[in-house]
Amino acid sequence: MNYAHTVTVSLPFEEAISTTKQELANQGFGVLTEIDIRATFNTKLGIESADAVGDYLILGACNPALAEQALAADPDMGLLLPCNVVIRRSDSAETTTVQAINPQTMVQLSEVAAVQAVADQADEQLRAALAAIEGASSK
Repeated sequence: MNYAHTVTVSLPFEEAISTTKQELANQGFGVLTEIDIRATFNTKLGIESADAVGDYLILGACNPALAEQALAADPDMGLLLPCNVVIRRSDSAETTTVQAINPQTMVQLSEVAAVQAVADQADEQLRAALAAIEGASSK
């Protein structure tokens, strides 16, 4: 199973971030966390490491209704929440990559049948957000 859904867009990095946040919101997801890998690498490892990774942001996206269903079905699902969405672009790239975790990985790790319905819904909504991001790039 592929653990990520990926689109590559012609949007500049900062525009890809704002578009991604908007399209996630349109699908009922809020962003709980933002991890700027480039800034972290720069602080902890130095500029060379930061430049090697390029622009790289991890968003912790959560759809509260789906999270509630997942946690009610299997409290251990909290280990897999929120859904990570990555926006990345190397310094030499002309495109930006946007990736979302494939929620079906939750099903692989849980023996609780009710998790499947939650994963299906989350998958549908994350794919819709990625499709909208891709569509915004082609305008």
